[in-house]
Amino acid sequence: MLKQFIFIFGLFAPLTTSATELLMVTEDGCVWCERWDDDIGDIYAKTKEGKFAPLHRIDIHKVLDDKRYQPSIVFTPTFIILEDGVEVARIEGYPSEDFFWQLLNQALLKHPKYKETEE
Repeated sequence: MLKQFIFIFGLFAPLTTSATELLMVTEDGCVWCERWDDDIGDIYAKTKEGKFAPLHRIDIHKVLDDKRYQPSIVFTPTFIILEDGVEVARIEGYPSEDFFWQLLNQALLKHPKYKETEE
């Protein structure tokens, strides 16, 4: 029974962790997801944004019917900022590295604790 609980908990852990996180919704064959990986993937965790909102990835097919994400997720990549498991902001698509950082920063600046890291 304990093993079943641990397995089930492990499946949903990225969706239920506490604090702030960045959920990246991806899909096999997503060219823009691969481009994000090439441009930002290796450095994200080392940035102030990555330290404040660690990245978790999930396949779009695992969240298509998830009612927590409204409107439904249609595009990949979609980046969802979660606070205690609740969506607080969303970036749909990946236009370029410069636009991504700007959009992410705008979304995170709404968070009072992130503002403190700016000072």
